[in-house]
Amino acid sequence: MKKLKFDIPFFISVLILVIVGYLIFFSASMGLLSSQAAKYKGVAFNQTVFGLILGSIACFITANIDYRIYRKFSFYIFVGSIIATLLVFVPHLGVGHGGANRWIYIGSFSLQTSEFLKIGFIMFFSAWVAKAKDKTGTLKGGLIPFVILIGIVGAILLKQPDTDTFLIIAFAGLAIFLAGGGKWNHILLMGLCGLLALTILAFARPYVMSRINTFLNPKDNALGSGYQIQQSLIAIGNGGIFGRGFGQSVQKFNVLPEPIGDSIFAVFGEEFGFLGTVSLILLFVFFAFRGLKIAGQIPDAFGRLMIVGIVILIVSQAFVNIGAMVGVLPLSGITLPFVSHGGTALFMTLAEVGIILNISKSRKIVK
Repeated sequence: MKKLKFDIPFFISVLILVIVGYLIFFSASMGLLSSQAAKYKGVAFNQTVFGLILGSIACFITANIDYRIYRKFSFYIFVGSIIATLLVFVPHLGVGHGGANRWIYIGSFSLQTSEFLKIGFIMFFSAWVAKAKDKTGTLKGGLIPFVILIGIVGAILLKQPDTDTFLIIAFAGLAIFLAGGGKWNHILLMGLCGLLALTILAFARPYVMSRINTFLNPKDNALGSGYQIQQSLIAIGNGGIFGRGFGQSVQKFNVLPEPIGDSIFAVFGEEFGFLGTVSLILLFVFFAFRGLKIAGQIPDAFGRLMIVGIVILIVSQAFVNIGAMVGVLPLSGITLPFVSHGGTALFMTLAEVGIILNISKSRKIVK
């Protein structure tokens, strides 16, 4: 067996996603510049300096830190991420937007602290499952601890409320649980319970029910709850096969809601057309394929489960966003990794990629 350096194809896929993502963001942000020049400066600075530059530095650092150290401190990292996420409820520190409390302000910087909770959960749950080994397939050693952990995360995120982030973390948790030896019948049971919980949540939270109704009947309220999906589909349709060209989107100018946020895929579709959107989707598919292939080559259970969790976290978020923009999933409000505005999100995504690169150095291939 031969020990290798970090995986080059995976690194190249990330590099392409980062470059393409920043170019898409730059183009989409022109719509903001035309109407809110002052806000544009802050958004561009946050994405470029905190997200791209500091995120790249974070990726370099985590790529050179032995991932095994995270296992030793995973509990403390998880607790720290919970405390950081709870800070959004502290008066004068937490910031509300659109009826949700998901950010804190430190000086002139805003942080979406749930990004820390994502990786904190993945680290701790991966360490738990790796330690449990064969017990993961049991009720007491696997399913119950998973339900307790995901319940803690859910209680915090649903209080904000941030249903979308909770679902993404749940997807990553299910992937870790399954990869660590969890049973399919336990996953099916959790799926049924999750469906029941979602039904209850839809009746308890009007905005969740509104999203479901909009998904089922997008044309019923085209100027209200269905406006975003209608404009997204118009933008993507305007792109045709080859697109209008880089920077030539029309919908991003005061028409498409959140053109630098969760609607940025629609801007990309208008500018690069069907061929461009398919290429971007294939990039995420390759990212997932290569990441999971690396995971299969890692002899250490903790490292293997960490990769599975991070890859599923990023890719599920990407496809939930894309699915919402093309109308095959309910609108989620969740952003597109590597692409959408969000300095904290890009910073943490690049740091997580660095962890995968470090773990990939431990992969072993039997000749």
